[in-house]
Amino acid sequence: MLTRLANGDILLQLHVQPGASRDKFLGLHGDAIKVAIKAPPVDGKANAHLQQFLAQCFDVAKRQVLLEKGELSRQKKWRIVAPCTVPEALQPYLES
Repeated sequence: MLTRLANGDILLQLHVQPGASRDKFLGLHGDAIKVAIKAPPVDGKANAHLQQFLAQCFDVAKRQVLLEKGELSRQKKWRIVAPCTVPEALQPYLES
């Protein structure tokens, strides 16, 4: 889900649906948050697009959004380093 670590970083467990009509958080999918993104799952385009989308959502630079697990999978774990904000759509899923 969405876990805030002691140092202020956030770990985000996502289930990604590439090739959607728009970028949007869709709710829960098992123990992950489902997110739809416009980019196709080709040559890392989806990961790069998702990194940019998450950076905008958490109001951080792209270099502060790190893919920790799942480079070639729909199940991904991202680390948001020192986020400035947590998107309203993700507030209900925040665990301490």
